Amino acid sequence: MVDEIIFNAEEAMESRIDSLAHDFDNIRTGRASAKNIEKITVEYYGVQTPITQVASVKVPEAHMLLIEPWDKGLVNPICKAIQASDLGITPSNDGHSIRLPFPQPTEERRRELVKQCGKYAEEAKISIRNARRDANSKLEKARKASDITEDDERRAQNDVQKLTDKYVAKIDELLSAKEAEVMEV
Repeated sequence: MVDEIIFNAEEAMESRIDSLAHDFDNIRTGRASAKNIEKITVEYYGVQTPITQVASVKVPEAHMLLIEPWDKGLVNPICKAIQASDLGITPSNDGHSIRLPFPQPTEERRRELVKQCGKYAEEAKISIRNARRDANSKLEKARKASDITEDDERRAQNDVQKLTDKYVAKIDELLSAKEAEVMEV
């Protein structure tokens, strides 16, 4: 019973770390990446399809994405989809491929991005603490129901606290790495 409670708490914490990493991936740092256009879709034979499934996406240089549709008739629809997205970049096309230049963010914009990263990290820490609270309340209920002893509860709470500390440290590591990436010129 105790092992199951701790396992569930660790699973919840791990999923929150994955979610935080995904949130950080969505923050654009001025570096070109196929992740920047993953969510943009274009109509292809009547179905909304992600650009990455109808074209090859290359990064010829750090601040440029090159999109080469397999069907050349998709060049203009892809350009329109990119312009309609919240990407904020104007694509240029030569009739065969599309170039997306990613401008370097200004110092002020980088500071805003760092604040946003900090907000995501704080939300993740709150989520980790909530998982700890849930686990501790389950342990308390188990003790009250006489399923575990008071000593078992205390030991398990210490284990849950160690897990919490471990995952909060992981969040801090992810945050400092992302901050360094964002502030890099």
